[in-house]
Amino acid sequence: MACQGAAAISLGGRFGLRKSALPETTKHYFMAALTYPDELIRTVMRTSKRIAMVGASDNPSRPSYIVFKYLKERGYEVFPVNPGRVGAQLLGVPFYGSLMDVPAPIDMVDIFRGAEAAPGIVAEALALPERPKVIWMQLSVISEEARALAEAEGLTVIMDRCPKIEYGRLSGEISWGGIASGQISAKRPRLAGSGFQKLKLDRSGDQ
Repeated sequence: MACQGAAAISLGGRFGLRKSALPETTKHYFMAALTYPDELIRTVMRTSKRIAMVGASDNPSRPSYIVFKYLKERGYEVFPVNPGRVGAQLLGVPFYGSLMDVPAPIDMVDIFRGAEAAPGIVAEALALPERPKVIWMQLSVISEEARALAEAEGLTVIMDRCPKIEYGRLSGEISWGGIASGQISAKRPRLAGSGFQKLKLDRSGDQ
């Protein structure tokens, strides 16, 4: 699933980011590659406490398993959605057959399916009694149809990004692997739970 052509960028949706901090264009603008303001990604990751991962796998070698484990270890409540695995569990959490089956309101839907499945998943999310605030499509998953459908209903959309990578970059965790995070701050990193390599998004002194 490769990124083809230009794709739109969501600029804040329901999070109310200041327009003055964004380019003076229409709500969406087009570039050869998707880019998102760090402020937007950080806000999404801060406020999305409950995440439904559509296409999650209990196979430890699958990327969805790795991302699920990572987010769960950092305090997110993650619900695996995969109709083919109902009756099984992923790290102690039961699989659900659909978004409607998830037993709690969802803040974010993380799509680990091909782009062709994204519009249907968004339609399912919009049919929930309490809609999520965010639709997040994983690396290489880009669907303009799904984006337009979600944003027309006021949801924020992130495409072609991985929340594990973005969390690691914004928290500075990714630096443990010798990778430049691009985040420069004099504030002390804050630990997230047990383990010295687990950091929070906010540093000491942040509100």
